[in-house]
Amino acid sequence: MIDPAVRDEMFKQLENLPADMQRRVVEFVRALALSQPKGIPGPDLLRFAGTLTPEDAAEMKRAIEEG
Repeated sequence: MIDPAVRDEMFKQLENLPADMQRRVVEFVRALALSQPKGIPGPDLLRFAGTLTPEDAAEMKRAIEEG
């Protein structure tokens, strides 16, 4: 969700830029969006801690190492 104050300021500034620079801003925003970390934050995974048996963990490790 976009912070309304940020959105308003962004549009205000964009209105003062020529079209080619506005496109550069869009490209920059896209690059920022792609650089966001993907996945699940560690604290959200803590509920799974200790749920694997040592045997299951060893099997998973072997499968990963074998590719």
